[in-house]
Amino acid sequence: MTASPEALEMAGIAARAADEKLATDIVVLDVSGQLIITDCFVLASAETERQVNAVVDEIEDKLREAGHKPLRREGTREGRWALLDYNEVVVHVQHVDERDYYSLDRLWKDCPVVEIEGVETSGRPESATSGADDSLAPEEPQRDQGL
Repeated sequence: MTASPEALEMAGIAARAADEKLATDIVVLDVSGQLIITDCFVLASAETERQVNAVVDEIEDKLREAGHKPLRREGTREGRWALLDYNEVVVHVQHVDERDYYSLDRLWKDCPVVEIEGVETSGRPESATSGADDSLAPEEPQRDQGL
């Protein structure tokens, strides 16, 4: 399954808006093959709580200009991990500490990364791909050798 054209367009708007506010490690993941509730995740990091909120505001402004309104927004008061739910797209703007700790990139590592034109940092962060600690990952099921 592939993300819808509308979801990809919205994700691109969100990613470029995050880039304009100097968010880092911006990644768009096509989660449509894993989830039925949304097509894309947009992940972005910010250095401070104030920057998290500025990135969120810019994303909301740009998507509103394009005719999209979030169904739900959470976490903006604390400025550590904000979530914007646009149905087809879910945007996660995280303080760098939360991004490292919760490692959504690693959790969704099987989902394809969507390249966004105009966003330089659209690859996965180093920690998500190189030697990340998989100690919390579930073990592979053991196959019965007798079958």
